[in-house]
Amino acid sequence: MTTPGLPVTPGTDGPRGAEAPPRAGGAADVGTLLRGWRERRGLSQLELALRADSSARHVSFVETGRSRPSRAMVLKLAEHLDMPVRERNALLLAAGYAPHYPETPLDDPALAELRQGVEQLVTAHEPFPALVMDGTYHVVAANRGILLVLDGVPEELLRPPLNAMRLTLHPEGLAKKIRNLPQWRAHLLHQMDRQLSLVRSPALKELYDEVAAYPPPPEAGDEEVGEVGGRAPFALPLRVAHDGHLLSFVSTVSTFNTPMDVTVSELALETLLPADPETTKYLRQQLGS
Repeated sequence: MTTPGLPVTPGTDGPRGAEAPPRAGGAADVGTLLRGWRERRGLSQLELALRADSSARHVSFVETGRSRPSRAMVLKLAEHLDMPVRERNALLLAAGYAPHYPETPLDDPALAELRQGVEQLVTAHEPFPALVMDGTYHVVAANRGILLVLDGVPEELLRPPLNAMRLTLHPEGLAKKIRNLPQWRAHLLHQMDRQLSLVRSPALKELYDEVAAYPPPPEAGDEEVGEVGGRAPFALPLRVAHDGHLLSFVSTVSTFNTPMDVTVSELALETLLPADPETTKYLRQQLGS
């Protein structure tokens, strides 16, 4: 299972050698943060200034600490740098302003309609596996297809809060059933690393260190997915053994468009779509859809 998103999906968005924004735990002033994001996006001071209806001189002064940007200018610069919502708040705080975007707990009554919609969404994807995760890969909602894929995973790993990365890569979890584990593990770790380069999250860094240290289970497969029938697959499949069958999936990830809340901005819907007719037939037989 993948990422959130993030946006999903470490360090390849800007030109080679561009300075990434400070990682988890490192406080920075507004100028340092702004310069890091500008370089990451591959923009000159003039290019960013033109997009934000400002001047290269003003952007330069902000980056060097000679000028304090207005709250409106901070938001405008963040928008044109396509910064994650959480990082826009961080840029505001670094400039001495209050956060602009709220971070509403998912169990807040204000998000009741959202939670209901998420549940309906994952159910509508059956018999195909689907789940919704937050910014640290905790599972918010999942359907019966996900439960089928996780069949045989020890009970202790299924106790709340469920974490998709932990469930997938733990040697007692789904990892022992994944036939192309080296490829899929590398994909997931790369995705998490990329997310860490975009957001400062101690919890996510702790999760990354944990799952990256997991040893591969002895029974895991090590096949390399290459050409099938004389042609390369259109996406890296996830190949999972289940009850004597080999299920093959490709992953898609969806996020909310123009979110105005930090919590909502970090939610991601992942759907595992069958990569072959055999997987489709098996899922429909098992789940009656």
